[in-house]
Order: sequence, then structure tokens, then C-alpha cells
Amino acid sequence: MRTRPAALFLASAMLLAACTAAPEPKASASGSSSASASASPSVTPDVVVRGADARLAALVQKVYAGKSGVTARATMGTWKSEKVAVVTAGDDVTLAVGPNWKVVGGWWPSLGKGPDLGKGPRFLLVVGSDARPDEPLKGSRGDTLQLLGIDGKGGGGVMSIPRDTWVPMPGGGSAKINAAFSYGGGAGQLASVRKLTGLPVEGYVATGFKGFKAIVNQSGGLQMEIAKKIVFLHSLTIPSGKQSLSGKEALAYARERKSLANGDFGRSAHQGDMLLAAAIAARLSGVGAIAKEMTVVSRNAVTDLSAEDALTFVASFYRLNPRKVGRDVAVGSIGTSSDGQSIVKVNASARAVFARFRDGRL
Repeated sequence: MRTRPAALFLASAMLLAACTAAPEPKASASGSSSASASASPSVTPDVVVRGADARLAALVQKVYAGKSGVTARATMGTWKSEKVAVVTAGDDVTLAVGPNWKVVGGWWPSLGKGPDLGKGPRFLLVVGSDARPDEPLKGSRGDTLQLLGIDGKGGGGVMSIPRDTWVPMPGGGSAKINAAFSYGGGAGQLASVRKLTGLPVEGYVATGFKGFKAIVNQSGGLQMEIAKKIVFLHSLTIPSGKQSLSGKEALAYARERKSLANGDFGRSAHQGDMLLAAAIAARLSGVGAIAKEMTVVSRNAVTDLSAEDALTFVASFYRLNPRKVGRDVAVGSIGTSSDGQSIVKVNASARAVFARFRDGRL
């Protein structure tokens, strides 16, 4: 296991599909933001809410009922067909889901209220399929499998599952775990990961090559430290050192394995590094960036998560302690299937990683 102190900056489960948050545009003189261009400041004698529509502003004013001198700012976005909002007032954060708006979580130190983000441990599966830009996700394989965990006590982790791990399939028989996505879509992939790990994974987010690149590009690129130069298919070179990766470069980095000493295990580790780098950038942009980034991911991915579950899971990463977050790869043993395929067999080492992750922390 390699513990990453920088993982404190994990900002968003959704960003762990390899996006990174660009700084939010500041409110204009009228108090509106790009996420809510038509919204104007809503004012009561005690509470001012900028960037919100009337219903959201009224909800926030109820949160602070009886408290004076509050100025809050809302950023709004969408998750599938639902609206999401992050409202900040000093160190307070209110998370809401619309369009009728209800508070689904947050933390309010000014009111003496601790975090309300659901009970841990919680787990989310992020899937990167091998669907090419001109191909649909349906029928593709889940080549990148990252399991995100939070323990609800300030700890968390990112666990990579090698795509060649040999497991039972949703419809019977056994195959490489990445085939579960082609057999049963996101639900099938989720079922296979639950059965393999024994963990109560609550949902998934999945995207293909096109969606992956769009998420990175629309989020302003991926800032990360490249340990060793990579030449992908002799046509694309990614230098070592600090880089700002485009969608094309980030995809190449996530897929490369032939130049790595430990092949697919090394690729899984690379993907985990990318996820942490994406989260660092998002954390630096501030909690208000969550609504914008959820919108970007929702447009370029498929998921079974509700807006409420997605928003509270994402926001939970802001509560992590840097000394309680790590990353690991469920490394098994190399073997051969009965039909001659090179596979990864689940062994005691992999099972130990699953057991260690049971509390949502690595």
C-alpha cells in the first residue's frame, strides 16, 4: 500500500473519472454566476443569497433562520435530469437538489452543526470502458475499474482492480472482469465488483474514450506530475515532470502498459495516480466547483447514482484527513484460463486488499 498525503485534496468522486476543475468564474456586479445567469441576489433583512433562483434562496434563508449578517453564494449545475447546488457562506456548505430544492447534506460550523453527508463506509465504482469515439458504451468492456471509498470518519481510498481479473460473470460462467460491462452494462459490472470484493458498492459512473477526453478537455486539462516519459504507440510522447495533459494525452497515459515493467498492474497504478491528480486540482478550485464538474461528467458519462447520492459522495472528499487516505492495486497472480487466456487470479494478496478496504479506508 502507498499512502498519499496529497490525497486530502480528493474533491470529487466524479472527478476521479479523470477530470480536473477549472476555476469558477466570479460573480458579476449584479451577483449572478455563469451557472445561474438569470439568478439575482435574493435578500432578506438577515440573509443574502447570490447566484440562486428564488426557491433555492428561500431554502437557504430557512437554513439560517434567526441568524443575521449571512451572505451566501450558490453555484448550480445538473446531474442527469436533476439540478444540484452548492451554497457556501464562509466555512459553511449547504448541498441541495432541485428543482423544488431540498437540503441533502452539508456542514455548518457557524451554526454549530457538523457534517451531514450520509453514513460511512461508502463506495463508488468508476468505470472507463474501451468504447472508441464512434462506438456506444453498450457492448464495450470495462477496461478501467477504480473503486473509491470513504469511511465517514475522515478516511478514504482508491483501489484499482486489474481488468484481467478472472471472476464469475452475471449470466453464468467466468471471464475477465472487464467483460462484465459488455455482458450486463454498468449494472453487470457493478454486480461483478460487489461479488469479487464483498464490498457494498452503492453505484457506478462509466464513460468511454470520447467521454473521457471530453471530460478532461471541458475541465481545462489534467495537471499532474509524470514520473517517467511515456511514448504511446510510437506516435504520442508525454514528457516527465509537471504536465498539463489534454484529453488525448490523459487517455494515452491511462491506457499505456507495454512500456511499464509490471504491465497491467502498472497501468492500474497509473490510473489511480491520475484520479488523485484530478482530485487535487478540483480541491484547489474550491467546493463550489463541484456543481460545475458534476454537470460536465453527467453530460459525458452514464451512471445509476441519484443526484443526492452523487452530490453527498463527492462533497465527502472535502472532509478527508490527508493521513487517512491511500491508494492500492488488488494485485493477483498471473495465470492461464482453461481456454488459454492470460488472466489474473484472485489470491490471498488481493483478498487482503479487499479486507483492508472494508472500512472505506486504505
